[in-house]
Amino acid sequence: MSADESELHQLRASVREFLEAKSPEEAVRKLMESEPRFDLDVWAQSADQLRLPGLVIPEEYGGDGFGQVELGVVLEEMGRALLCSPFFATVVLAAQALLASGDKEACARHLPGIAAGLTTATLAVAEDDGSWDPALISARAVPDGNGDGGWRLSGRKSFVIDGTTADLVVVVARTVAGPSFFTVERASAGVTAEALETLDATRAMARLTFDAVPATLVGPDGAGGRIMAKVLDIATVGLAAEQAGGARRCLETSAEHARTRHQFGRPIGSFQAVKHKCADMLVQVELAEAASREAARLAAEGAPDFPIAAAVAHACCSRAYMFAAMENIQVHGGIGFTWEHPAHLYFRRAKSSQLLFGGPALYHERLLDRLGI
Repeated sequence: MSADESELHQLRASVREFLEAKSPEEAVRKLMESEPRFDLDVWAQSADQLRLPGLVIPEEYGGDGFGQVELGVVLEEMGRALLCSPFFATVVLAAQALLASGDKEACARHLPGIAAGLTTATLAVAEDDGSWDPALISARAVPDGNGDGGWRLSGRKSFVIDGTTADLVVVVARTVAGPSFFTVERASAGVTAEALETLDATRAMARLTFDAVPATLVGPDGAGGRIMAKVLDIATVGLAAEQAGGARRCLETSAEHARTRHQFGRPIGSFQAVKHKCADMLVQVELAEAASREAARLAAEGAPDFPIAAAVAHACCSRAYMFAAMENIQVHGGIGFTWEHPAHLYFRRAKSSQLLFGGPALYHERLLDRLGI
């Protein structure tokens, strides 16, 4: 299913109106210091009123069956509002990992709860080195020996988004056959979750330790590398949309400040240096949005060039968001450096997003890999 332009416009307007009411700056600051790091009522309302958790989940699993274009619209608005929510971990990471595995039994078991907003989930891949490369995974899973197909999983995962609150954890662990995907209930005995203090307090992260935890294999044993490549392509495009939305907000606030802040009897936006900064931000933001939306379109069409477009969007939007966030601070001058001003919140999100899937060196390497170089 796909929406036409008018429907996309209505979707954007509805999500923006919802987020302006539910995720103003005061709410973001309050949630940054709370546990859980999101508002349970707002999460329930996003499911009941807008059906956001089920947006891209197939209809056969209780979702609405939309694609990456519609998801991109929602993520742009969430990035613009710095929404503190389990949406990214649940819908963009965990749900897409389940779908990419091709395991219909696992999808039927978990996706209806996710679509209804009743189950939150996350994806645990990176370990202490922060790498999302399944070849570097050291966590291990072995058959439990009961003859029922069960597994026991041991190891440690770091930088797990919403790892202290997710109901379900999709874990990449190594078996004799190679990297594989497993599901683990976070409440299971042997799972320890420790909140991490990170630069970006609007996106909660955790370290998870698994000590012979019961786990269920998802997809073929040893197929983790192939599945992870698909998941990363989808996840980086989702992140790119979020980054583009945040970058657009930085541009908007800079332009507004340039119009209303006066120095020497005139708006600072009339000074050439400030004009250049805003113009450079506009170029970066427009390029980021174009790259993100094109990648989403190719994903929806199942185009063979999608992996390349995904890598381009990831690199382009990471650079644009960092640039816009830094220039936003510069345009605001002294007030932009203070804790009281929201500019630093966008800078922190921009930096954490840039590093989320491995940082510039790795995502440029991923682009070269997708190009076959």
